[in-house]
Amino acid sequence: MTREETPVETAEGRLPVAGAAQVRRAAVRLVRADGRAFAGVLLLNVLAAAASLAGPWLLGRIVDVVRTGAGVGAVDRLAVAIVVCAVAQLLLARWARYAGHRFGERTLARVREEFVERALALPASVVERAGTGDLTTRGTADVAVVGTTLRDAGPELLVCSVQALLALAAVFVIDPLLGAVGVLGLTPIWWALRWYLRRARSGYLAQGAADSDVAEVLASTAAGARTVEAFRLRERRTAANRESLACARRARLHTLYLRSVFFPVVEVSYTLPVAGALLVGGVLHARGLTSLGAVVAAALYLRQFTDPLDQILVRVEQLQSSGASFARVEGLAAAPRAPGRADAPVPVDDRIDVTGVRYAYGRGGEVLRGVDLTVRPGERLAVVGPSGAGKTTLSRLLAGVDAPSSGTVTVGGVPVAELAPETLRRQVVLVTQEHHVFLGTVRDNLLIAEPGASDDALWAALAAVGATGWVRELPGGLDAPVGGSQCRTDGAQAQQLALARVVLADPHTLILDEATALLDPATARHTERALAAVLKGRTVIAVAHRLHTAHDADRVAVMEGGLLTELGTHDELVTAGGAYAALWRTWHGKPGGA
Repeated sequence: MTREETPVETAEGRLPVAGAAQVRRAAVRLVRADGRAFAGVLLLNVLAAAASLAGPWLLGRIVDVVRTGAGVGAVDRLAVAIVVCAVAQLLLARWARYAGHRFGERTLARVREEFVERALALPASVVERAGTGDLTTRGTADVAVVGTTLRDAGPELLVCSVQALLALAAVFVIDPLLGAVGVLGLTPIWWALRWYLRRARSGYLAQGAADSDVAEVLASTAAGARTVEAFRLRERRTAANRESLACARRARLHTLYLRSVFFPVVEVSYTLPVAGALLVGGVLHARGLTSLGAVVAAALYLRQFTDPLDQILVRVEQLQSSGASFARVEGLAAAPRAPGRADAPVPVDDRIDVTGVRYAYGRGGEVLRGVDLTVRPGERLAVVGPSGAGKTTLSRLLAGVDAPSSGTVTVGGVPVAELAPETLRRQVVLVTQEHHVFLGTVRDNLLIAEPGASDDALWAALAAVGATGWVRELPGGLDAPVGGSQCRTDGAQAQQLALARVVLADPHTLILDEATALLDPATARHTERALAAVLKGRTVIAVAHRLHTAHDADRVAVMEGGLLTELGTHDELVTAGGAYAALWRTWHGKPGGA
């Protein structure tokens, strides 16, 4: 694999960035997807550029016919031809831009659709490690930059490139020596462009990464505003925000420095081809080697050449920014996909086996240190223990969100990590206290779990989690908009919608990781019992701090320091007088061994 084919290395946990070769292949793929429209845009641009070439040549002809003593009629005919060519160029250029914009919008739609598909295919663990700020920045700012390029810069660059090439070719047709002088005058621009392109991509990639960091820091600070206030972390979070903003400022100043060197050199160099053609053309005309009209036409072509060249160089600068953005958007193609194989064997039953499981996050120490557990089909298992004991980590492994560092987690004899996501979600569903209400109606939020569900099924699911009351009060009921400014749901309502989705999904195993934490104790207990009734006969694994959940369970698993230290019924563990008994006494406010 060459250097260009290798994705750009990123910091640990960051989403990958596509290499230059990958970006080129992606661009070619997008063009081929709408190849006929692209060919039409190219043809229109060639015709518009060809029409623009007639003016300088006809003006040169006017100079020559006047010098030969031709009458006003000949000049008028040539002037009418110039006007006709100018109108034709205007109409063709407008048509070409219109077609280019349509092509750009269709291509942008494909880019957005691919991004959404790839983002939804990312494992939750990958998104968590990368940070939502990076993914959000790629899906908003980076995609917007790519869209602007496809819609505006792309067609403009195409038009100007054809115009510039044909104008330069016209100079060579008039006089090869004048054409060579014009090309020689472009040498400073060539060197400035090489200098800029060698540095611009890395500069804009660094700027994009810095913008992602700013978005991540701001988002995490806003999301944790209450925690910031409670623990008086304002100064610390302010310092973190200032540091990320300072990095973004340095990255932007670096790209500004590149532009401040590149564009002045280019602007000064624009006069060189025209000046060179006039000087050399004057010498040639004085010696009778070319006509005055040819010199005028060549100078006009080179002057005309500088206008599209200026637009090209401006767009090249924009392409560096959009190319870096496209590399970040296309980088999702190289990101890890959700684990699992479509050809994985089907689980023979609903039994879950955890054997010798160990797990560590990143470079940290082990969170789970050899856990063995069997969950029987239809069993209600409560997992309890102090904070940091590994309860949530175990639930993530059971749900297939993460894969164990060593050991196995199987369902029906099949490793969870080998199941395709669609199959896995029909087997095991994890519900945490972090929920999301999607922009849409209540019905839309519920049909995500079961698109074919009837209204009766939707109301039954809401009744199972105690949400029918507030949903019926909404104007429109199931068709009431939620998730936006029109109807904001609080944390408890969001949890109830998430639990209703679980009821509709109807998995054989449900893992509740503090899924009712945002509900008040009475509502939480009612909801848990209602869910237990609805999910009767299915496996329920509840990670809980409220020990009434453990009291109602068939068995209780106690986690301490990444180990499973106790396993049994509530009564057995209380009688044993171990860690669970101590937690139970503390929960009921009984001191020591009382």
